[in-house]
Amino acid sequence: MATDNPIHTLIDLTKTRAGEAAQQLRTATTTRDGAQEQLATLHVYRQDYIERFEKASAEGMSAANYHNFRQFIATLDEAISQQNRVVTQLDQKVELGKQRWLDQKRQLTSYEALLMRQENERRAQLNRKEQILNDEMSMHQYRRNQPQAKGNG
Repeated sequence: MATDNPIHTLIDLTKTRAGEAAQQLRTATTTRDGAQEQLATLHVYRQDYIERFEKASAEGMSAANYHNFRQFIATLDEAISQQNRVVTQLDQKVELGKQRWLDQKRQLTSYEALLMRQENERRAQLNRKEQILNDEMSMHQYRRNQPQAKGNG
């Protein structure tokens, strides 16, 4: 039997790459989702701390406490800013992962379409050969069934 079509190898390799790309995309998405949760937690914590600050301010507080509150809020703001950068970077990583996965899927679809065209062409050639053989067999059968012409003369 003939060796396996090289396109099968390309399809297998591309399926493997697409699977790896999908796994990397899942990992990147999970990491990004975790970072977004951390960002949301920081926002909630900052809001809670602002409310505590406002309550303490209304009740009166020392300059040292006021300074500590403001400094801690500034620290939270910086942490939120850093976390926003992390989320942005992870969003970019997710988008690149999506693009890589889509590229692999497109390539796989192309290889599968090429294989299908090749298989359809091979089947068409086999059908043509079979038709020719059937036609030849019919012609031979027809000729055998014809009475022999006798020469009178």
